Amino acid sequence: MKIDLSGKVAVVTGAGGGLGRQHALLLARRGAKVVVNDLGGAVDGRGGSVSAAQAVVAEIEAAGGIAVANGASVTDFEQVAAMMAETESRWGSVDILVANAGILRDRTFAKLELEDFRAVVDVHLMGSVHCVKAVWDGMRARNYGRIVFTTSSSGLFGNFGQSNYGAAKAALVGLMNTLALEGAKYNIKVNCLAPTAATRMMEGVIPQDQLDALDPSLVSPAVLAMVSDGAPSKTVICAGAGSFEISQITLTQGAHFGAGDDVGEKILAHLAQLQDASGQFVPGDALFQSKHELAKAGFNIGTEDM
Repeated sequence: MKIDLSGKVAVVTGAGGGLGRQHALLLARRGAKVVVNDLGGAVDGRGGSVSAAQAVVAEIEAAGGIAVANGASVTDFEQVAAMMAETESRWGSVDILVANAGILRDRTFAKLELEDFRAVVDVHLMGSVHCVKAVWDGMRARNYGRIVFTTSSSGLFGNFGQSNYGAAKAALVGLMNTLALEGAKYNIKVNCLAPTAATRMMEGVIPQDQLDALDPSLVSPAVLAMVSDGAPSKTVICAGAGSFEISQITLTQGAHFGAGDDVGEKILAHLAQLQDASGQFVPGDALFQSKHELAKAGFNIGTEDM
C-alpha cells in the first residue's frame, strides 16, 4: 500500500539543502505539510540565512505542496519551542519530526579544541533533544508521533578525525532506544537514519564518481518508511546509493567466570568465546543484560523475563 501522509504535519530540520531538502520534498510529495527549518549556516555551523529554506519551500509549492520556511537554530530551545508552537497554531499539530540539522568540525582528538567538540554535540545531540522536547507532550496527548534522528556510521562504527561528531551521533542511538520505549504506549515511533549521501559534508572525502552514485534522494525513502503509519520503532536504518540495511547493537552469549583473582586473565584468554557471534541477540531494554548475566550465574530467570 502506498504511503500517504495527507493530513500529517512534518518538521524537518536542516532542510535547506542536501539530505534534509530531499526529505522535505518527499514528505511534501506524499501529502504532508512541511516546515522547512534551516539556519542557513556553513558546514561548520557559522553564519546563517533563511534563504535556503525559502528556496526549498518554493520548490514544494511549485509542485503543488504546502510548506513554510523557518530559520530557528536548533541549539536554542526557545527558538525551537516557538517554531513548534507556531506550527501547531497554523496546522493543528506536529505529527512528524525529522531531526537532520548538523555541522562538522573535523580534527583528530589531539588537535581538537573543546569548543569545537561542544559545538558539534550541541547541534547534533542537544539540537535533537530540543526538537523532541518541544513536540513530545503534544504527541503523547494525540497518541501519535513519528520521530527520526540522524545518526551516522561515524557514530556506529567510528571514523578517524570525528570524535566529536561520532560521539554525538552515537548518543542519538541511545536517545532513540529510550524514547522508543517511553513513547510506545502513545503510538510514538522513534527511529534513527544512518545515511550515506553526497552532501557538502562529503565533498573531497571520496571520489567524484562515487559521490555521483550517492544521490541524497536515494536515502529519503528510508525516512518515508520511518514516518509512516506502519513504521518500525527503535530501529537504525542505514541507507545509501539505493541500498538499505539495519544496524543493531547485540549481546553475545558470552561466558560465566564467577569470582576470583584470575578473572581478568580468563577474560583475555577467552576473548574469542566472548566475541563469538553465534547465538547473539538484540536486548529489548537495559534489564536484558542483567537477566542474561544472572541466568548464566545460575539464577532461575524464565524465558518470559528475557
